[in-house]
Amino acid sequence: MANSSIQISEPSKTKTLWAWTIGTFFGAGLLKPGPGTYGSVAAMLLWFGAANVFHPTPFALTIGTAIAALIATLIGIPAATIVARESGREDPGHVVIDEVAGQLIALLFLPADWPHAILGLLLFRLFDILKPPPVRQLERLPAGTGIMMDDVAAGVLALVLAQILVHFIPNLR
Repeated sequence: MANSSIQISEPSKTKTLWAWTIGTFFGAGLLKPGPGTYGSVAAMLLWFGAANVFHPTPFALTIGTAIAALIATLIGIPAATIVARESGREDPGHVVIDEVAGQLIALLFLPADWPHAILGLLLFRLFDILKPPPVRQLERLPAGTGIMMDDVAAGVLALVLAQILVHFIPNLR
């Protein structure tokens, strides 16, 4: 994890409120143990809740989820960069906006029911923790880009495997 553009130093005494709010996903990243899992669960529950309150068509759910993942990624890169710098750490565990983006990607194209929500969550966490190639290599990108893109890649891998499983396992359709 050599995010070379983040100067690692003493933690800052000041915190940029918007970056910490987004970076920790409204405090989910401050929960212990396993802040990344809390961030993923928060994203999955918001997705599930929104889908079951608003009842979008499958197409609208996919588009809305993709837009949310894109926004989380684009805002997450500068937020993660700032929080990492102010924390004095390359990839602080309390930054979970990357898990939010990756989790939303993993949920793309899945029906908004509990079996599929849990499937997307478990597959994303598996790839996020194991970090198979190219996931691990993306951590080397500079600053917030590296923090975010490894989880985006883990989300893509989870998405692909989820779609394969849904296609080939009749009970998951």
